[in-house]
Amino acid sequence: MKILIVLTSHDRLGGTGKKTGFWLEEFAAPYYVFKDAGAELTLASPKGDQPPLDPNSAAESALTDATKRFNDDQAAQDELAHTAVLATVSPDGFDAIFFPGGHGPLWDLAEDADSIRLIETFASSDRPIGAVCHAPAVFKHTKGAGGDPLVSGKNVTGFTNSEEEGVGLTDVVPFLVEDMLKANGGNYQKGPDWSSFVVTDGKLVTGQNPASSEEAARKLLELL
Repeated sequence: MKILIVLTSHDRLGGTGKKTGFWLEEFAAPYYVFKDAGAELTLASPKGDQPPLDPNSAAESALTDATKRFNDDQAAQDELAHTAVLATVSPDGFDAIFFPGGHGPLWDLAEDADSIRLIETFASSDRPIGAVCHAPAVFKHTKGAGGDPLVSGKNVTGFTNSEEEGVGLTDVVPFLVEDMLKANGGNYQKGPDWSSFVVTDGKLVTGQNPASSEEAARKLLELL
């Protein structure tokens, strides 16, 4: 069982002068769900090597069992520091693909041709695709076999407009995940803000927020 995990390489939070990147829980929780199930993981990002970590996700208030385990796991840290360059990654041989969130994907992975290529290849070959929190941004430009948006007619979730408002970044982000999914024809669903909420439609798994990371990974595993 081989799973490709794709992380952002974008570290600037719009014009705020603040840092962003991937959200640690959204990487760490799925990483260990997959690892503990015996999966062989490959980590990739647009620029390769160490993806930028959103500093807020490493704060004391954001710590979880998974992030604490990661902070004590030198082998996992070394693996994360040497992600493959996304353009060099072939979809061949992978059983599923998973995208952790954080605000970074809104700027790079949403527009990245290699990410789009991989997602469309996984979709056309009926392999599971997972994305959590802001990572459903990767479906902004992806198309299905008929040329319609990949999420058109599918049940999906992602970071809510109210959650974005709650972190004060509605006017900073390039687009709102909820609005984009709806505009692309997705049947957008959501649970209470900040609570775990995951939607599975066929081989597509989406999670609403950081709290949804572990459940989203487990739902992806169920498809395998």
